[in-house]
Amino acid sequence: MHKLSLVHAPTPLVRRQALDVRLGVELWVKREDVTGGAESGNKLRKLEYLMADALAKKATVVLTCGGVQSNHARATAIVAAQLGLKCVLFLRVRSGPTSADRPAMKDALPRGGNVLLDRLVGAEIRLISTQDYAQRSAVMESAGLELARGGERPYVIPEGGSSGLGSLGYVDAMEEVRGQIDLGLAGARTPFDVVVHACGSGGTAAGVALGAAKHGAAKSVRAVCVCDDASYFEHVASRIVHEAQALDASLGAPAPLVFDDRSKGPGYGVMDDAQKRFLVEVARSSGTVLDPVYTGKALYGLARAVERGDVPRGARVLFLHTGGLPGLLAQGDELAEAL
Repeated sequence: MHKLSLVHAPTPLVRRQALDVRLGVELWVKREDVTGGAESGNKLRKLEYLMADALAKKATVVLTCGGVQSNHARATAIVAAQLGLKCVLFLRVRSGPTSADRPAMKDALPRGGNVLLDRLVGAEIRLISTQDYAQRSAVMESAGLELARGGERPYVIPEGGSSGLGSLGYVDAMEEVRGQIDLGLAGARTPFDVVVHACGSGGTAAGVALGAAKHGAAKSVRAVCVCDDASYFEHVASRIVHEAQALDASLGAPAPLVFDDRSKGPGYGVMDDAQKRFLVEVARSSGTVLDPVYTGKALYGLARAVERGDVPRGARVLFLHTGGLPGLLAQGDELAEAL
């Protein structure tokens, strides 16, 4: 399988004593937030495979979806512009005018965060309702057919880039981690006890679990859900794992994978007061900047898991910092009381 070279790899492993003390584990942070520049984050690893496939199929336009401040949509839009491809984004909003069939009016779009970057690189943005988003695959397929009738060659990328093909990016990431372990860049030259990361669409979890097992990077994986519940992601990840195994015969059984849905907070993209305080305290005590949608909830979920005994104290933990800074910069008002 072909892949592009988009990721600034290997991304570093860092350790902050303040985080070890706060969480009660030996915590190593894999800086997936520095996979690139404005396009950085965990999605870039998936896009190495997905965009290579789009180019191989002579695509002229890529379509994908996400929340209104989607990190995945932003990364896709920027990479598409780098490759000379058009991009159409279907972004979910809770209120206001929506249409799956035409671009949003400029005055209906946010002027900050990921949307600013989407607009800067010329992506076409269609705001869609939560009802339409529930049928997002059908919506994008329909739009792709309409674009094809107009002479374009569309390529649809699923939510979060989460497919068997996209997940191979995180099989590669675990090979990278194994190499860092062998070089002594992760303390002991032994596998991590557990890899912890935020989970919003399931593709990273599937790839990490497959890669951790194949390359001996970690004994288990813990995906902290930021939306939906554990049973939903178990089903999604199982499908993606099987898709990836069909593409790469060298992939065996995945490492044990647990989906933790106890730290979602009030809803997707919304933190409760305790989570907001945690995010601010982590930044002030260690200089580790997390976002309210993904990484903040994931590290908070790890802290609660240690308190419950689900993750043993003193365990060697690899935390994937999956990015999200542009989204954080759009949520100043929501964090105001915690600052």
